[in-house]
Amino acid sequence: MYNYVKSIHVFLFFLLLCSQGACAQKRAEKGKANQADSIYQYKASQSPDGTGKYYMGREIAQVMGHQGASWLERPGREKEERTDVLLQALQLKSTDVVADIGAGTGYFTFRISPLVPQGKVMAVDIQQEMIDYLNTNKAKQKATNVEAVLGTIQDPNLPPASVDLVLFVDAYHEFSHPREMMQAIAKSLKPGGRVALVEYRAEDPDVPIRPRHKMTIAQAAKEMEAVGLKLKNTSDVLPQQHLLFFEKATN
Repeated sequence: MYNYVKSIHVFLFFLLLCSQGACAQKRAEKGKANQADSIYQYKASQSPDGTGKYYMGREIAQVMGHQGASWLERPGREKEERTDVLLQALQLKSTDVVADIGAGTGYFTFRISPLVPQGKVMAVDIQQEMIDYLNTNKAKQKATNVEAVLGTIQDPNLPPASVDLVLFVDAYHEFSHPREMMQAIAKSLKPGGRVALVEYRAEDPDVPIRPRHKMTIAQAAKEMEAVGLKLKNTSDVLPQQHLLFFEKATN
């Protein structure tokens, strides 16, 4: 009888612990949800290109899917955007490890690859179709220093302190979770590592891009500063886009 009562007491004790653990987990999940709600706001979009989700006053744009791959590889892109000038402005070293975030078809990945022969290009995308496309091109071009990385909407899945340069070309404004993504990216930077952000100029109404797919310097700087990245310098070498360089704050 004593052993039976003791077993009941032990069972109830463990049941209580499990209940407390479940409650603690629910509280943690609720805390995360409240934190997310304080970072992002939601309201009806006034644009077919918007998501209705806002970050620091900016409406996040809808993502261009893999169906738009042909637009990334359009023949006139170099002339329109002067992508050749952009590559020069990055001032890459032969040993650099570069993360091409939102790599898509690898338009920049496979142009950067020969510029860093002793380094590496991490081509990150969240769509498996794009990863497949990247791996096919990697084999065709024998680009042995390219690694396709399947990321998530909150994490590019890059090792900590592993990257010299993170490059975003017309991708950041579509991130559904920009705060979480940039926190992860900041951790991936080596000491002295840089972030190069390329976005169409929202300050210029003559740039023929829909408003949700453009950014101002002030907005970009505000969002990067929120994760500890400081604007170091800007470049106006591109005809329609900002080229902004950020580094980790030292204080």
